[in-house]
Amino acid sequence: MRTAMTRPMPRQIVTFAVVGVINTGTYYGLYLVFLLRLPYLLAHVLAFFLSMTGSFFLNARFTYRTRPTWRKFLLFPLTNAANFLITTAGVYVIVDVLHAGSRFAPLIASAAAIPVTFVLSRWIMLPKADPAEGAV
Repeated sequence: MRTAMTRPMPRQIVTFAVVGVINTGTYYGLYLVFLLRLPYLLAHVLAFFLSMTGSFFLNARFTYRTRPTWRKFLLFPLTNAANFLITTAGVYVIVDVLHAGSRFAPLIASAAAIPVTFVLSRWIMLPKADPAEGAV
């Protein structure tokens, strides 16, 4: 198997985007299922956590072709935090500063967050090897 370092970066970016689409669909599907029995906020939190966990393993296996470890797993939520901050700031700028409509603002802001999220995720998933890391 080729390692992430020998895979072309464009291929990693495309795979990262595909995993993102799968993650979004997984989140929404789980949210709708959980919503049948749970309050919406609990349904959201559970669906978010489970889809983020799935995203971690999919990115480890298919995007970066790296072994999942506890360290990477515990750092991976930083990618979601960065995405949230960038998209929130982007929506504000698009709607309140640029006075554009709010309907598509989240999609535009999310697209702007993808490069930053990719770089952060790559940094988390492909750090220097640490023999003390335990596999997940």
